[in-house]
Amino acid sequence: MNKIYFTVFNILLLVLFLFSEPIVSKYKFDVSQADSSSESEKILNNAEPKVTGIGGIFFKSRNPKDTREWYGRNLGLAIDDFGSPFEFRNANNPEEINYLRWSPFDEATDYFAPSDKDFMINYRVQNLEGLIKILKENGVNILDEIAEYTYGKFVHIMDNDGNKIELWEPVDSVLTNMGGATTK
Repeated sequence: MNKIYFTVFNILLLVLFLFSEPIVSKYKFDVSQADSSSESEKILNNAEPKVTGIGGIFFKSRNPKDTREWYGRNLGLAIDDFGSPFEFRNANNPEEINYLRWSPFDEATDYFAPSDKDFMINYRVQNLEGLIKILKENGVNILDEIAEYTYGKFVHIMDNDGNKIELWEPVDSVLTNMGGATTK
């Protein structure tokens, strides 16, 4: 059983490294076609619509609580009720703290639907509205509307292999102000 969790963890790390390149960085957003001044300001402030990193790794588990505890006890992850928040510094602004969420979900969850996969990756993005516009133009299946919370904006899409993807435009300062233990 421990080998299975270790293997899953290694696979998740491999996925993290394989997909850490921005998936839409080849697309440029034409400022002359911006819909509003705030969108123009985002673009002018280097907020090209793109993925900037991994925001979360989520996977199904028979017993999420035991899985979280196992990773905390054996691998030293800082565990909370939702998994583990990984803390890292923004490479372009080292004073800024950013976060990645690792979280096992109950195997009966429908949160990954309509995908039938046992995992979902959350990508950190900048200029989510601009990115959604590009994705729509490219015929990508957008699953829902942008949802906004104090800690960021979210939307879900499907890739061409049937994987549900969560896109997150974070407000990391809210998470920093919340405090709590993090995995570093």
